[in-house]
Amino acid sequence: MTTLQSVPALGTHPASGSLPSRAETREQLSKATYDLLVIGGGILGISTAWHAAQSGLRVALVDAGDFAGATSSASSKLLHGGLRYLQTGAVKLVAENHFERRAVSRQVAPHLANPLTFYLPVYKGGPHGAAKLGAGVFAYSALSAFGDGVGHLLSPAKAAQDVPELRTDNLKAVAVYGDDQMNDARMALMTVRAAVDAGATVLNHAEVTGLRFTRGRVTGAELRDRTSGDEFGVSARLVLNATGPWVDHLRKMEDPNAAPSIRLSKGAHLVLKRTSPWKAALATPIDKYRITFALPWEDMLLLGTTDEEYEGDPGQVEVTEKDTAQILDEAAFSIRDQQLSRDLITYAFAGLRVLPGGPGDTSKAKRETVVTEGRGGMLSVAGGKWTTFRHIGRTIMKKLESLPGHPLGEDYEPVSALPKRLPLPGIANPNAVAHRLLVDGPAPGPRMAADTAKHLATHYGSLSFDIARMANENPELARRIHPDAPEIWAQVAYARGHEWAETADDVLRRRTTLTIRGLATDEIRAGVEDMLRK
Repeated sequence: MTTLQSVPALGTHPASGSLPSRAETREQLSKATYDLLVIGGGILGISTAWHAAQSGLRVALVDAGDFAGATSSASSKLLHGGLRYLQTGAVKLVAENHFERRAVSRQVAPHLANPLTFYLPVYKGGPHGAAKLGAGVFAYSALSAFGDGVGHLLSPAKAAQDVPELRTDNLKAVAVYGDDQMNDARMALMTVRAAVDAGATVLNHAEVTGLRFTRGRVTGAELRDRTSGDEFGVSARLVLNATGPWVDHLRKMEDPNAAPSIRLSKGAHLVLKRTSPWKAALATPIDKYRITFALPWEDMLLLGTTDEEYEGDPGQVEVTEKDTAQILDEAAFSIRDQQLSRDLITYAFAGLRVLPGGPGDTSKAKRETVVTEGRGGMLSVAGGKWTTFRHIGRTIMKKLESLPGHPLGEDYEPVSALPKRLPLPGIANPNAVAHRLLVDGPAPGPRMAADTAKHLATHYGSLSFDIARMANENPELARRIHPDAPEIWAQVAYARGHEWAETADDVLRRRTTLTIRGLATDEIRAGVEDMLRK
């Protein structure tokens, strides 16, 4: 077990290319006038900041918590076309989703996404028949230009070989299709890095305490650094409110009489240890509209999700006993009981979907982006799908470019002129990266473990070599943080110096997988905090 005494010493020399200090960033933010201030470091705000910086605009991005610290790291971890949308006839939407999914997983971030085969079991008495689902997955794969193979039906016996925990009682057939999977927090962090590489200035844990106004127009924000208590301000020609579930809170800062623009739906997930290998994911129909997922992810099993209206404080959203029971009960339609023991649960998390305001069942509401303009000229944007994060960023930029009076000015590259598939940092073949990490270890020392090499390659891409160099120069950093996880202490040092990590949760929940594995012990947490203070 890792102990406090075994936390590596980092020495006194900062790693090359380390980030500016928070004080330096605060000073930079307070002295400059930005073209665009993005408030909200979820994936919508991050994607917009990335595209705006690529256009040549002076961009600032702030968030009251960590980047992707709320909804954007509480998703189902999928890049998908949206099979269920076919049922509502949204063929064009599915085709567009597939285009974005393929772009991200093939050209933009192949080091952060991986293909995942889905089995859709058809049970006797279930909500859909085999013929209907077979036709559905064929149409779904056709809309993806058969890039993931041809959707088809599979025998229960063959499916059970790939997913031993599949419940085969009354199983008539299994429909097969393909989508992609990712670690959402890592994808978001790489997009922040892309925005910074393009010139954006970013600061997390910086809370907006008020808005700046000039002749009735919103021209910036007052902020408080939550880590130091320092107060400062940012001036900007245009302010974008991308605070997700908090979007109406900020709109009321602009206009106390602003009417609600959104409603919230809670989605809960459970993470469990696996009792056997899974070569495919399960997507099990619960009723005519809902599907429950069982996804092999990060060597674990991810179950979910729920979909119910949420009216509480967005900062207090959590997984309840009712959520846990519902997820396990629904998973039991297609998964054997031994895999669903509560003793196997390592972590539970919940996020909030931002949906257009209005009546009706949240599970049937469209996952569309809501854009509103306030009386002070602040543009507010919320909602959408992880799969289309690049498309949403481009769409918001086009909206900003077309605003009356051209508040962004004229001296920048329109988003339509940017390359269509800008890659995220670290792009590389993860298999090749893992191989290099295994071969290029320190000559006198032990080589990197295979699971650590694979983990680094699929979470950092070619940036893994920077982490490996740190581990080679300081063998203490090459040690595992916990014996049952692939992460090494060099990742903590890297998170501190290169990935804006300020708290133990930043490291353990979003820059590594230790929390979701149930391995973020008090000792490890204290060790991480100690390293962050050095």
